[in-house]
Amino acid sequence: MFYITGVVLLSTLSIVATWDVPNSWPENYTGIPLGDFSPQWQSYFEVKDPLPNVTDTLPRSFAGSISTNRPGHANDTLFFWGFEKEDGLLTAPDGELINEPWLIWLNGGPGASSFLGFFLENGPLQVKPDYSIVQNNYSWSKQLDAFWLDQPVGTGFSTADSNGGYADGQEQMAEDFLGFLSNLVKVFPSLAKRPFFLTGESYAGRYIPYIAKAIFSSRKPPVNLRKFAIGDGAIGSYAGYEELPTVSVLETYPQIINFDIDVYNYFKTQEHLCKYDLNLTYPQRGRFPTLTDPRQTSNLFSLSELKAKSAKSSWHSTVAQKFAKRNSNPRARNINKREEKRQQWKRDLTSRPNGTLDPYYGCFIWEEMTDYAVNFSFPWTNGKFDAYFIPDALNPEVAPDPSVFMNDNRTRTALHAPKSKDWVEEINYPWSSTFHQLPGTNEFGDPSVESAAFFTELAANASAHNVSIIIYSGNDDALVAHLGSEVVIQNTTFGGIQGFTRKPSTPWYGDDGNFAGIVHQERNLTYVLFIGAGHEVPEYQPANAYVFLREYVIGSNTTGLVLPNSTVVGGEDPKLAGDIIPGTSVIFYGSSTTVSSTVAPSASLAAWASFLATATPTKGL
Repeated sequence: MFYITGVVLLSTLSIVATWDVPNSWPENYTGIPLGDFSPQWQSYFEVKDPLPNVTDTLPRSFAGSISTNRPGHANDTLFFWGFEKEDGLLTAPDGELINEPWLIWLNGGPGASSFLGFFLENGPLQVKPDYSIVQNNYSWSKQLDAFWLDQPVGTGFSTADSNGGYADGQEQMAEDFLGFLSNLVKVFPSLAKRPFFLTGESYAGRYIPYIAKAIFSSRKPPVNLRKFAIGDGAIGSYAGYEELPTVSVLETYPQIINFDIDVYNYFKTQEHLCKYDLNLTYPQRGRFPTLTDPRQTSNLFSLSELKAKSAKSSWHSTVAQKFAKRNSNPRARNINKREEKRQQWKRDLTSRPNGTLDPYYGCFIWEEMTDYAVNFSFPWTNGKFDAYFIPDALNPEVAPDPSVFMNDNRTRTALHAPKSKDWVEEINYPWSSTFHQLPGTNEFGDPSVESAAFFTELAANASAHNVSIIIYSGNDDALVAHLGSEVVIQNTTFGGIQGFTRKPSTPWYGDDGNFAGIVHQERNLTYVLFIGAGHEVPEYQPANAYVFLREYVIGSNTTGLVLPNSTVVGGEDPKLAGDIIPGTSVIFYGSSTTVSSTVAPSASLAAWASFLATATPTKGL
């Protein structure tokens, strides 16, 4: 056993149970129209007042709270901020601009505000660590009308009453979303018929499939859904998107275990014992079995602790606090002592019977990997393992904070935001209006089944409605690593065949001509892998994310498409046909003001590549 950092410990269940669920409501500002939503509300929602610290001229935008139409919950609203690509597009009359696309972006959490994406990823404005506001040259709103939306109700500036007003699951979330859309298109009538793209990341891998399912089930859907795109999405179970890809993360970044083959083989054994070593074939032969829930193998982490891990800022601060406590002992800082402890850990492994599951971690092998890194692998031994972006070991790191801007009264007034609550980047979402962890819920308290459970049905409905599916991932994301998305695809039947028929291996390139990753397209489903991107792809690769939006979301670029004769547009590169693409050799550490880097020796990288090429796989089904 060694020092634990793998999960943020924000609270215990007993503490969570005593929290009061917040009560909030929208604000009626001067000039609010009377009666139902209509185009008369356009002038009210238009952002006309100056915004603090914003000196550049912005495109015309609209913001405010719109009801979800939930019966008995008049204060349940979703907060939006929408930007026009060009003046007059959003306010066009019904029936005009029917070929002009528009988009909604959702962050995940659950309980994360989509204005994290707005300010840190793909919105028109970016917040810097010094709280300054600058324009984003790669804002997605430069290519089409785009909305950033806080949801489910109660998230960010969206409001919810405390008496049953919060969503009780994904079906309720989707119903609220469609209620919002039905009112949004009353305000902006042209949106009802224009091509609609629904996009998002992380836990939006649950939101988006449920929303699409609700749209397909609606006899009169409020919008014309044409594509949905999920980035680094929690589509499958916790075991599927977090624990299962652990060894692939180590293969991508062997620096995490100091290129130690013995340690790698240990994790391979744990992977096999947990039955996470699925064998992907093209096309896939047979359905994958239900994955082992790590909570059935160890009581190391409670539901509330796993839920807390969703908050990026809390993750980082808690890891830092725990590291500081451990490091208060001068002996713990001694490199020789650390190596001695590492060797003792390895000796402990040899004393176990072969094929033994770790009695402490069980199948929490991802958590064991991160704990190994901060205990034994420089530079993560400085107390920081950033699961969102592996090469970033900066500690402390000053993260941009949009809350100062969002909670400024001038911003509230300009955006018609509620005064009944402060904007926060993320909450532990109180499903069913309670912070109690109810029986039968997942690690986030969400009672709904993972969206992977109905992805085959969803794919069939998408094809029937001429809606395309896009799944994309960042190669440097350890939180929801790309292998988890690939497993979902290979376990889904679409176009009458299970999974892709050919392994994704077609390169795509940015506007600068440099290699950007892999793209593959079959039977209405597109998969894109971004090199050099972490969990939030547009944050780490803004230019390539901009190209991706233009070519594969808005456009119909055929690169990577499998043709009827089984050839692939753009060709297939054998060098990209392996299970992983090596990560960068450079890991950054230090602080935000004094950045240093460590570069893996080329000999170590070559030896590792040679080892992986000859290692005997221990694959299951």
